[in-house]
Amino acid sequence: MKNPVKYLKEGIDFLKAVSQDERIPSRDKKVLLAMIALIISPIDIIPDWIPVIGILDDLVLLAIVLDYFFDYLDENILLSHYPWEMKSFLRLKKFSRVITQLTPKWVKQNVWKFKPDIYVK
Repeated sequence: MKNPVKYLKEGIDFLKAVSQDERIPSRDKKVLLAMIALIISPIDIIPDWIPVIGILDDLVLLAIVLDYFFDYLDENILLSHYPWEMKSFLRLKKFSRVITQLTPKWVKQNVWKFKPDIYVK
């Protein structure tokens, strides 16, 4: 396994690169950055010390972000910035399919402005 500090730096660089991609609508970028900040932030909507539901807000936010990356965003955009090997990308995509079940349908339909190319998928 890689050095955790190096892995974290690569992950941050990946998120920065995605947030600067001109193919993604600026509103979506702002929403994504706000959600990622909320996930990382020690301040939560539901305090983490409450058993089980304490991490629920972070999981739902993570599910929304992963849903955007793997269900809305064109895979080519994501892969053009992805810093790790394809095997890890496929594992992350598989994991996202499970966790995105937490994403409410109305969020999927109303939050994002990015519209995938119908000819790509």
